[in-house]
Amino acid sequence: MTVLKLGRKSSSAKNAIFMDCGIHAREWISPAFCQWFVKEALSTYGSDSQMTSLLDQMDVYVLPVFNIDGYDFTHKSNRMWRKTRSMRSGSSCVGADPNRNFNAGWCTLGASSNPCSDTFCGYSPESEIEVKNVANFIRKHKPTIKAYITIHSYSQLLLFPYSYTYELAADHSELLKVAEGASESLRSLYGTRYTSGPGATTIYPAAGGSDDWAYDLGVKYSYTFELRDTGRYGFLLPESQIQPTCEETMLAVKYIAAYVQKNIY
Repeated sequence: MTVLKLGRKSSSAKNAIFMDCGIHAREWISPAFCQWFVKEALSTYGSDSQMTSLLDQMDVYVLPVFNIDGYDFTHKSNRMWRKTRSMRSGSSCVGADPNRNFNAGWCTLGASSNPCSDTFCGYSPESEIEVKNVANFIRKHKPTIKAYITIHSYSQLLLFPYSYTYELAADHSELLKVAEGASESLRSLYGTRYTSGPGATTIYPAAGGSDDWAYDLGVKYSYTFELRDTGRYGFLLPESQIQPTCEETMLAVKYIAAYVQKNIY
């Protein structure tokens, strides 16, 4: 798994944002966005004052494809595959849902203990090597990681903790305020409407998600994007929508990043 670190070189440790794409294999617009972000960050550094300031003051860790084996499988065998591709002796069912495999209310609400299910939580928290690697990386860099952003599709939502409980997060009002500002920023380009809110009530309850796990670890600004669309094309978003989706999402991510930069805790 390849993590890219974007930022101006510094002799001392800088605060950082961690962003991943492609947790769910079939959500192809997600890895497309991470690639777009990297291209934009590197090509506009020096000309875009906001991006320049961000990369001067912070580092951005980008994991362009989280679920590599699953993503590969969607290109070669089954376009609608969602899970990882891990095998377990004695079971004919392949993989677990990496976004049900984090140790956050693990395998309770909205997750399945059936290995054949699309929302199978895995055999234990972090049983999936991809999840274990990301969790270890974030734990290792926990003192500096101030925001966690994970990109999914589809539904046009900007979600934050919690998904494993209906209880509101301690920082609920601030997280909502930032999400609404980011959604407004996104809408300014093509009029695309996003709904903001905690995962459990805004989309559905789901235990074991990466954003809840990161938040409970102490990463305050923890967000999940569900990109275009709202169901017409779903996971099969047409090629003509790749660039507009990336452009508008970039505005929202930059909004969150700028806020985090000014509100380091």
